[in-house]
Amino acid sequence: MRSVKLDSFVLLLAAMIILAKYAPGIERIIPLDKISLYGISGIFFFYGMKLNPEKMRKGLSNWRLHILIQSATFILFPLLLLVLFPFIEREAHFTLWMSSFFLATLPSTVSSSVVMVSIAKGNIPGAIFNASISGLIGIVVTPLWMGLFLESRVGAFDLGQTFLELMLKILLPVILGMILHPFGGKLADRKKKYLTMFDKTVILIIVYESFSNSFSSGVFREIRAVELFTVGTGVIALFFMVYYLILLMSTWLNFKAEDEITALFCGSKKSLVHGTVFSSVLFSGMDSSGIFLVPIMIYHAFQLFIISIIAQKYQSDAR
Repeated sequence: MRSVKLDSFVLLLAAMIILAKYAPGIERIIPLDKISLYGISGIFFFYGMKLNPEKMRKGLSNWRLHILIQSATFILFPLLLLVLFPFIEREAHFTLWMSSFFLATLPSTVSSSVVMVSIAKGNIPGAIFNASISGLIGIVVTPLWMGLFLESRVGAFDLGQTFLELMLKILLPVILGMILHPFGGKLADRKKKYLTMFDKTVILIIVYESFSNSFSSGVFREIRAVELFTVGTGVIALFFMVYYLILLMSTWLNFKAEDEITALFCGSKKSLVHGTVFSSVLFSGMDSSGIFLVPIMIYHAFQLFIISIIAQKYQSDAR
């Protein structure tokens, strides 16, 4: 089995948090909010341009696989977090629980899911379809889940306005990109490396801006290190619970090996891209916006690490 290297992007995320801690306020000199606003639209425009309708159609017919993956992503994950809600005692606990619940409501990641399914010899058309459709479903489902709690605890939260912002910032660019796929799809594939760098740069800017606001307002002073450690441990436990529940369901449904791999890899992953983008809309103006990114960043790092190991094991077993 090949060794698994520490992802450099994870290190850059940590660097942005450190920079926000010791050099906050760069957004007052450089208009990071406008850069991230246009950057978000750019991410999803090129995402739409890369979507190949033919590849998505190939994976459309396997409805049992799709239902399992999307149910795990948008129902199983949130329900596992809702079980803990009655045990919340302090306001800080509520904020940390909400940040973990936000992670649970997010769509599945796209590129890494497809790459890992490919390495493990899984159902690639099924992975492409589910990873792609998950982001579109999340535009509606994630705000609905979060609205259950934000409307009662955050008076300024407007679900209708949130939907409108997500439609304009995400769905409209995706649709425009899909329309232009016949003309620019091949170019987008050839420039995939540069588009990935662009995506990551926008994410880093959003992460810095969110944490800068949170550190400046002193939100993290109200949260103890042991509570952050508990959140980190909890999201890792969440991964394993979902992963093995999907494995049980795949066995019960008599999935072929390639469908089981796709269900496990797509159904257990969460998108850092959508997490940072959705947070910039859902928690706009909130001092605690940085806290809401902590669980998804921990989960992102862990899922890259563990799924890489699992994918390589599947690859070795297939030989």
